[in-house]
Amino acid sequence: MREDLNQGLIEFLKASPTPFHATASLAQRLEAAGFQHLDERASWHTEAGGRYYVTRNDSSIIAFKLGKRAPLEGGIRLVGAHTDSPCLRVKPQPELQKQGFFQLGVEVYGGALLAPWFDRDLSLAGRVTYRRDGKVESQLIDFQCPIAVIPNLAIHLNREANQGWAINPQSELPPILAQLSGDEPADFRALITDQLAREHDFSADAVLDYELSFYDTQSAAVIGLNGDFIAGARLDNLLSCYAGLQALLAAPDEESCVLVCTDHEEVGSCSACGADGPMLEQVLRRVLPDGDAFVRTIQRSLLVSADNAHGVHPNYADKHDANHGPKLNAGPVIKINSNQRYATNSETAGFFRHLCLENEVPVQSFVTRSDMGCGSTIGPITASQLGVRTVDIGLPTFAMHSIRELAGSHDLAHLVKVLTAFYASAELP
Repeated sequence: MREDLNQGLIEFLKASPTPFHATASLAQRLEAAGFQHLDERASWHTEAGGRYYVTRNDSSIIAFKLGKRAPLEGGIRLVGAHTDSPCLRVKPQPELQKQGFFQLGVEVYGGALLAPWFDRDLSLAGRVTYRRDGKVESQLIDFQCPIAVIPNLAIHLNREANQGWAINPQSELPPILAQLSGDEPADFRALITDQLAREHDFSADAVLDYELSFYDTQSAAVIGLNGDFIAGARLDNLLSCYAGLQALLAAPDEESCVLVCTDHEEVGSCSACGADGPMLEQVLRRVLPDGDAFVRTIQRSLLVSADNAHGVHPNYADKHDANHGPKLNAGPVIKINSNQRYATNSETAGFFRHLCLENEVPVQSFVTRSDMGCGSTIGPITASQLGVRTVDIGLPTFAMHSIRELAGSHDLAHLVKVLTAFYASAELP
């Protein structure tokens, strides 16, 4: 099971270089499992025992199974994650021609570790909006092969490189795509038009706009002397999306279960399709009882917000509280913050710990050092939007927000097991 899950995750990561592709990958897997797509612009007819999913902006997805037991009686079980990861986004008018090279201007999306982006084989993917036959349409594209690189400056020309230096995103991050001859003009939109033709077999009249991101072409892999680790891009937080999907597909039919994977977490979640927007509540109000019964249902429910946790790094152990250093391959981590950067409380933490113990899943705890700031997740945002009790958890990870992150190869199976048990829980706190 562990090997199959890890290989499934590797394939999912490869198919999901952007939030748009991640959402499409999740939708494809849900369709194969019998889930029915619901259009937000149409009327819905849902029934007990039904399986459904909804997408918004092509980058967020909510999937749910309506249980045999009425939600008003048993509540709903929600698992939350996010589809986006820090990356480099192409600017609207990106063409740069310097010293005979064709480069693209980029904007940093989210809190990315910038240094690891140098000297990587990069490709480009995302959503393109274009005009064809007088209509405005959109399609996803993925160049797949390495088409760009951001070369480092040789140490001979930067003797202070190993002392650390501030990377200027404006001047030092534009990737190189080609070497041009003479006065040959660079036309990025023509490049996109050609890619649309290759992938989708049509000619666009004009590329109107795009949301395109560079990504590392190196595949995720199980690594280490004993295969102890998974290395790959976008583990934060496609790892949790994949775990939630596997748990939802394995969940029994008795209880109502929801998987919500939203975009824009890395930039604050404030959007129409982010956790700080109305999407989840709007979907739930369309499938749950109205008025008084809606609030009663939510108050009988629980959200497990799944996002990666900081594992204790052997070279930087002093960055952790000495009593709270989560270890890779030692199970999911309950994340706690007194200032509500995480939404966990004693009741929800106790329930999750109970689930782990009942299912023989190891469990850990994390709080940040008292003299350091704390990141946040969709947990507090969703809890404040919906009023649902929440526990923030995640799998321990190294190099979070790097172009290549590291997690334990045993932990995915642990997380899937406890989330499946959560979806099957007859009683919530």
